[in-house]
Amino acid sequence: MASSTGLSFKFSPLSTSFKQNQVPLRGICNGNSISLPSRRIRPGSLRLRVACAAKPETVDKVCSIVRKQLALPQDSSVTGESKFTALGADSLDTVEIVMGLEEEFGISVEEESAQNIVTVQDAADLIEKLVGQKAA
Repeated sequence: MASSTGLSFKFSPLSTSFKQNQVPLRGICNGNSISLPSRRIRPGSLRLRVACAAKPETVDKVCSIVRKQLALPQDSSVTGESKFTALGADSLDTVEIVMGLEEEFGISVEEESAQNIVTVQDAADLIEKLVGQKAA
């Protein structure tokens, strides 16, 4: 079995303050199934979120494009968790960011998918998905 590189597992209590109580888990993925370590969990109290994170270099490239499109200083803090709106982007800025990403990565982003991009990580994950589909 291979390590879960690129996968993250989080169990979160179903409360309004779940971000403070997230318990990251490491799992093993063999491509078809995921094995998680056993933990005592109350039924119905947790939500499982499996996220396939983009490569760090993809996130870095997206951060760079976002900085450029929004004319942010090079030393400004832009991370995978950064929300476009928190960085000062309006809807037109977001469209321009998506167009810059399409040009840089040689992909085409459907309007419906573009509307679901809220954070830099969302954009990086979508890019890797589309690049993978294009290569296949």
